[in-house]
Amino acid sequence: MEAFLDQLVPDESWELFQRVMPLPAKRPQGGGRRRADDRPILAAIVFVATTGCTWRQLPPGFGASWQTVHRRFADRSRARVWAKLYRVILDELGSRGEPDWSRCVIDSVSVRAAKGGSLTGPNPVDRGKKGSKIHLITERTGLPTSVAISAANAYDSLALEPLVRSIPPIRSREASPAGQAPR
Repeated sequence: MEAFLDQLVPDESWELFQRVMPLPAKRPQGGGRRRADDRPILAAIVFVATTGCTWRQLPPGFGASWQTVHRRFADRSRARVWAKLYRVILDELGSRGEPDWSRCVIDSVSVRAAKGGSLTGPNPVDRGKKGSKIHLITERTGLPTSVAISAANAYDSLALEPLVRSIPPIRSREASPAGQAPR
């Protein structure tokens, strides 16, 4: 099972995750069960995200219950750990010169939004039911660089400019120190 966990969270990914992971809170009263290890928990989160299984369907070999895995996922989501990790990964890839900006791909998908909201509209491909569009831009190799949401009845062309403007600045190998011209 350990080889499977290492496959889901390789050493390099674990090191990047440790940069953004908040320190665990100490229990003021002490006692209780020993805290489950964070690396198998991260592997369980990756497993759920990549397989599409529900939290309850999580196999028992991850060293923690599905409730613990879900609680840690929710805690890290509230702490914006995933957004910070995404930035660290983009900067790490950029420092290696790996993003290929020679071409980009932009696509969108329409999804139902039964509960409504400010970014919904009548979906023209789903009999006018409320829906949203998720727009995504990737660089040539498929690395997602920006995501946007709009009403389902909005033209894709209207999302292009905001999508491109929201691409975060990525540290690159070609970047020069402040005040110096690039070579």
